[in-house]
Amino acid sequence: MKPNRLEFVIEGSRGDQYLVAFEKQGETLHAFCTCQAGENGMYCKHRFGLMEGSTARLISDNAGDVAELQALMAGTELEAAYNRVKEATRAHEATKKSLSQAKKELAKAMYR
Repeated sequence: MKPNRLEFVIEGSRGDQYLVAFEKQGETLHAFCTCQAGENGMYCKHRFGLMEGSTARLISDNAGDVAELQALMAGTELEAAYNRVKEATRAHEATKKSLSQAKKELAKAMYR
């Protein structure tokens, strides 16, 4: 039987420890974090890192559950929103690269 709740303890960038929990209720997956951003309903790098599969700041002894999180996310609105963020990030990076190249070309044209 697959778990419907996964909990992780993550070390923050300033050494604080945060509890991150993912809980599936029906077809909905909720994600909680005790950091300030998470408690205020904002984007939280701790939850996002786990969704990306990162165990870099994991303190709790359950790295194997990070892979289980992918299965828990499957088919949920959270997974769809996560995928939209990943796609927007790829598009943003491509746009930044294109802008950088255009600026170099502009600088080259002005220097002639």
